[in-house]
Amino acid sequence: MAIRIGDVAPDFTAETTQGTINFHEWLGDSWGILFSHPKDFTPVCTTELGMAAKLKPEFEKRNVKILGLSVDPLESHKEWEKDIEETQGAEVNFPMIADPERKVATLYDMIHPNASDTFTVRSVYIVGPDKKVKLVLTYPASVGRNFAELLRVIDALQMAENYQVATPANWKPGEDVIISLAVSNEEAKDKFPAGWKEVKPYLRLTPSPDKQKSETKTA
Repeated sequence: MAIRIGDVAPDFTAETTQGTINFHEWLGDSWGILFSHPKDFTPVCTTELGMAAKLKPEFEKRNVKILGLSVDPLESHKEWEKDIEETQGAEVNFPMIADPERKVATLYDMIHPNASDTFTVRSVYIVGPDKKVKLVLTYPASVGRNFAELLRVIDALQMAENYQVATPANWKPGEDVIISLAVSNEEAKDKFPAGWKEVKPYLRLTPSPDKQKSETKTA
C-alpha cells in the first residue's frame, strides 16, 4: 500500500548496524529521514552514504535523524561501510537497516516490480516528530539523490510548520516566504511585524520569519 503525505509513518522494529531499533521510539521528538538503497557495494549508493555521513552535522542542527536501508544482511553492510569510508572519506555515522527479508521495504512500498522485483528503488521519507510523513520522493536506481535539496526541503517544512507560511519556487533559507491563506490580514499584522508585499490577495510575500524574530529581539 502506498504511503502518502500526512499518513502516520508505519512503525517497525529492525536490526541495524547500530543495534536493534524501534522506529517511532528511535525518532523520539526528532524529525527523521528514512532512505533506501538498491544494493550494497554499488557505486551510486556508495557516494550517497558518504555524502549523508558528511552532512550529518547539518541534519543534526535541524533536529533530524538519518536512517538508511538496504535489503542486504547486516554483515554485508558492515563490510560495505569500510569501502564507503575508504572511497568517500567519511565514516558511516548513522544506522543502516539490514532488511534481507524485505519486511521494511515492503511496508514502505520500496520495491517497484517494474523496475526490479528484488531490489529497492531510491525511496526517501521525511517524517516529523508527530510521526507523520511530510515528504515522499522516489528516484530510479540510476540517479543519485541531491542531499542539499533534502536539507532545503527540511528547512522549508520546518519553516511552514513553525510560522504558517509556504515557500515559493526555488526558495532558499533567508529568502521571502508566502503567508498562508489560512492567516487573515489582521492576524498577519501580529505574526509578521515586518509587513508584507501583496502581489495578489492570495499571494502575500513577507521576509523570512526567522529574520523578523531576530530583528524584533535586537530592537
